Amino acid sequence: MNKFDTSFFGHPRGLATLFFTEMWERFTYYGMRALLVLFLVDAIANGGFGLTDKSATAIYGLFTAAVYLVALPGGWIADRLIGAQRAIIFGGIFIAIGNGVLWISRTPSEFYFGLILIIIGVGLLKPNISAIVAELYPDGGGRRDAGFTIFYMGINLGAFIGPLITAWLALRYGWRIGFLAASIGMALGLLQFLITRHHLGEAGGVPSSESETKTRWSWRALWITSFLLALLVALPLLGIVTVSPIKLQSYGIFVIIGMSALYFIYLLFFAGLDAIERNRILVLVVLFISCALFWAGFEQAGSSLNLFADRYTNRVLDSFTIPTGWFQSLNAIFIIAFAPLFSAMWVWLAKRNLDPSTPIKFALGLIGMAAGFLVMVVAAKLVAGGAQAAPFWLVLTYMLHTFGELCLSPVGLSSVTKLVPRRFVGQCLGIWFLATSLGNLIAGAIAGEFDAANIAAMPHQYMSIAWFGLISAGLMLMISPVVRRWMGSIR
Repeated sequence: MNKFDTSFFGHPRGLATLFFTEMWERFTYYGMRALLVLFLVDAIANGGFGLTDKSATAIYGLFTAAVYLVALPGGWIADRLIGAQRAIIFGGIFIAIGNGVLWISRTPSEFYFGLILIIIGVGLLKPNISAIVAELYPDGGGRRDAGFTIFYMGINLGAFIGPLITAWLALRYGWRIGFLAASIGMALGLLQFLITRHHLGEAGGVPSSESETKTRWSWRALWITSFLLALLVALPLLGIVTVSPIKLQSYGIFVIIGMSALYFIYLLFFAGLDAIERNRILVLVVLFISCALFWAGFEQAGSSLNLFADRYTNRVLDSFTIPTGWFQSLNAIFIIAFAPLFSAMWVWLAKRNLDPSTPIKFALGLIGMAAGFLVMVVAAKLVAGGAQAAPFWLVLTYMLHTFGELCLSPVGLSSVTKLVPRRFVGQCLGIWFLATSLGNLIAGAIAGEFDAANIAAMPHQYMSIAWFGLISAGLMLMISPVVRRWMGSIR
């Protein structure tokens, strides 16, 4: 590939290959995710599994958390063993087959097996496709940033379209047709990748150079680990061991907190860092906690808010019923609409030396999340009073949550790369994914506390989440001067 080939909006043609592959992958992921909880709680007579809200939201939390966790071994496999391009191909195959299993599954065990295949697939595809985008711009600079911006639009385009199509098909033809559409979407993305893969040239074509001995040991480690994990997964799927998703969710929360705490203790006391570096690790700890708290509220989108849209929102417009999953497209379209405005706003403020510091932006993100749930308090009071809520309330909630995301999420990964010593960047990026994973698990636990038989308690429950966000934001604002000092010269 000629690295100066500018046939895609002035960028390398390979960017188009990655753009459309990621678009279809996100189409599949968000399309399936919009149906997941609704399908699990629906009655068996309607094609669902008839699970309780608590079990269904626990499964949702475990699934979304696992997707972030497996990105770490997925990147390792590509780097050490097969290269990013082949990781994308295998990942796409796993995702397409996994959604196909959801389509044909007739028992919960079969359905869970499909979810596991999807988790493996996303773990192989998601981190490595971003890595190839970076390889298309070996000189870095503003052109690489522009390339990632275009790529980011592909992510959100897929996230917007996916729920629209799968939710409409599920409403009209049944849940399983929605899952089939998700499978077809990934198959189209994979086919497109295979046809246009040559435009990537050598980018992501081979793993990082390793000695033959290290590669051999890496393969052995992979096969042994895969065998043990497969055995561990097979036991509950075959009914040999009974596993409660609610208990598994609780254990997962404590395991991730424990792993993160141990790693931060290692960095602070045993990694040989100087005083300035330890202060910056303390900043990372604060941001880690804030990030997890934000996603714990934000990720109600696919669980408790999705159930609210299905059960308590008036979705009838004349003779047309709005599919519940369509509300899951709102975040993506708001990001597409408002991300350029937020970016311009930060630049405008920076020119006037008014750009908020990183902890202030995190506090603003938490405030945006809390504000969305204050809106839901009003909507829930209408429902508790016997009425159905208008769609407007959910639209406003998702918009405020997106504002919060745009304040917090873009600076998160960037902060990690700037705060930690270079030799720990890769490890700390992995820990940052744990924060998102932890937030998703907590989100599932929070959603499980909503009781469809106790509508009167719903306003108070949403108010609790709002207070949880506001208090977290207030604490972040209070300690922001200290955090800012710990950051030193880092901006």
